[in-house]
Amino acid sequence: MEHEAIQVSEQDGRIGIITLNRPDKRNAISIGMRTEITACLERWEADEAIGAVIVTGAGPVFSAGFDLKEFGKPDLAREVFNSSSIYHRAVWSFAKPTIAAVNGPAFGGGFDLATLCDLRVAGPGAAFAHPEIKFGAPPLYTPLRWIVGSGIARDLCFTGRTIEAAEAHRIGLISEVTGREDLMERAISIAVTILEAPLATLQMTKRYMAGDEGLGFEESFTAEHDVPFENFVKMSST
Repeated sequence: MEHEAIQVSEQDGRIGIITLNRPDKRNAISIGMRTEITACLERWEADEAIGAVIVTGAGPVFSAGFDLKEFGKPDLAREVFNSSSIYHRAVWSFAKPTIAAVNGPAFGGGFDLATLCDLRVAGPGAAFAHPEIKFGAPPLYTPLRWIVGSGIARDLCFTGRTIEAAEAHRIGLISEVTGREDLMERAISIAVTILEAPLATLQMTKRYMAGDEGLGFEESFTAEHDVPFENFVKMSST
């Protein structure tokens, strides 16, 4: 299958790799990219030859967030909302383990993508922030809260401040920091270790993880994503 916004590869050992591939746009997550990621995950979810997935970015940036040029086009408002809603749920509900190999800054929607993965490893140039709050877009709080706790998640969401790889590791956002040249090798090594377990057991474990966080993802995502986006669509249509 041909892709324009991502690169897709399959490694020996049942590992799929998705590379965000708009380096000239700092891997901004466009409608097209969201659609391609969703389709890829849907295909791999039904493919027994893929047991775990790694997500990374081309070039020096993981992702600078959503493609803001699309937000400025009222005629795209509904498509922006629909593609975003489907894509976020596809990443979160993917039935197999996912690893974010964060090769550089992960801001806004890029930060969200990293938090929706099961594990995160990072290179020394990784950084995380939710600057979108300064522009009137509420960040996704709940997936971040599940990882780092309410206090730190509130800090990062309200302030929009940037944290570097060392602080991200200290607060438990990422599992480890490794050298840039070693990042994918390390992510693949973790995936290989995970896949020593039977796939059915991994899938069952992931279902437990996704459903055992108090307020479920669906309820929190509707409040944090769907309602604000619906308001955006209504405002764009008036």
